[in-house]
Amino acid sequence: MKDLATRFPQNPLLLPKDIAASADNLQVICLLNPGVFTFEGKTWLLVRVAESVKQIEGWAFIPTLDEDGKLVVMEVPLNDPDLIATDARIYNYKGLDYLTTVSHLRLLSSNDGINFAEEHEFPGLFGKGKLERYGIEDCRVTFIDNSYHLTYTAVSDSGVAVGLRTTSDWKNFDHRGLILPPHNKDVCLFEEKINGKYYALHRPSSKDLGGNYIWLAESPDKLHWGNHKCILKTRTGFWDSARVGAGAAPIKTEKGWLEIYHGATAEHRYCLGAFLMDLDDPSIVKARSVDPIMVPTERYELSGFFGFVVFTNGHLVNGDQLTIYYGAADEFVCGATFSIQEIMSVLVDEPYQ
Repeated sequence: MKDLATRFPQNPLLLPKDIAASADNLQVICLLNPGVFTFEGKTWLLVRVAESVKQIEGWAFIPTLDEDGKLVVMEVPLNDPDLIATDARIYNYKGLDYLTTVSHLRLLSSNDGINFAEEHEFPGLFGKGKLERYGIEDCRVTFIDNSYHLTYTAVSDSGVAVGLRTTSDWKNFDHRGLILPPHNKDVCLFEEKINGKYYALHRPSSKDLGGNYIWLAESPDKLHWGNHKCILKTRTGFWDSARVGAGAAPIKTEKGWLEIYHGATAEHRYCLGAFLMDLDDPSIVKARSVDPIMVPTERYELSGFFGFVVFTNGHLVNGDQLTIYYGAADEFVCGATFSIQEIMSVLVDEPYQ
């Protein structure tokens, strides 16, 4: 299936070997889903770096963080009858789930949007406290009210929730705590108020009833969120039949707020699509893409830590050009450009709600 993406010929832009591990006993396993922003005339990526403890045959090393953000490693023999290690992403030990990796966020900058490198005066961001003891993941960056707002997934044995940090200089951060409790993720803020209120897209989930749908919430202060509305659901028989989730901040156009989102099947094939919300009432979805606008087709999208994946939570807008930075196969960071008008042209009136 042909999609609308023009992939960077330099892809992948970043591989795990390009990033140094955060500690001597850790190894970088994969790079995922960067937040994207501009700062001091450069393009910046806030990359999720997933690390694991260097392995020894016959053992499972389960990485977590203590409340001060320091690494704590649980050592379990692989033949322990209480250990289930059949998923590359999750260990289950004595009935509890743990991640096989622990993630933090790393800052990299570029003058050309292609070649990225760390600037060591800008430190990485790590999980801290008991609600982030499995790490922090998949950050969206929104510039609003003269500061950068970082909404990210906070992971712990208490569940998957949404944290907020703010900064103006990327060296000093205000930790605002959790703004949405478990189980929730994929939160992006709108880049301006609508009718005097802040808005955000989010993705609560239930294992028993309901599904993995996109919701809208409003707030007077970006900390307290309410008036939640489910606005976009999965579609049986489509490429987004199992789960959907928001990407980066919605893009304001003359016809409405354009959102790039990810969708997946039950077989965990992740593609990108788009939908359009009303300018004055974003709870109204006006149109949606029937087919995906981006499909995993390249070798670096099909094969990696977890293949058949394209996933984004970061982009830049320059006139009609939309530059999306995305995670490929849960291992590499890549880039692609789109025409916003071309995306708009494939949207159809939403008949699936």
